[in-house]
Amino acid sequence: MISQKLKNIFYISIPVFIAHGLEEFFNDFYNIDWSTKLVFGFLNEMSMPQATFLVFQIMLWLALIVFAFLIASEKWRLRLMFLPGIIFIVELHHIWTAITTWSYYPGLITSIPLLIIGGLFWKELLKNYKQEKY
Repeated sequence: MISQKLKNIFYISIPVFIAHGLEEFFNDFYNIDWSTKLVFGFLNEMSMPQATFLVFQIMLWLALIVFAFLIASEKWRLRLMFLPGIIFIVELHHIWTAITTWSYYPGLITSIPLLIIGGLFWKELLKNYKQEKY
């Protein structure tokens, strides 16, 4: 079962993730980051309506898969909490890139509170996972 503390940490992270996405957007992260170019570069070859429709379809498919896991069982709901946990880890690359380049990297400012929230999230997630009977 997912503890209320883990839920609260996740709820707190949502506005920070939104602010983080806005920081990335307004600072041209999508034009700088190699992983964004790798994952989304193929969309540049499509028209705007075609790319928008494809992204919408992929997001819908992913949402349907997540919903299927959400209704499957309480165990799967807890397992799904590892996905935002992985995202917290991936966000470390903003700090790492800023340190290695000694300059601002889009997303750096909001990645700092995400790092703190992510640490609290992982601590509580692992505690929840150990308490779960499998």
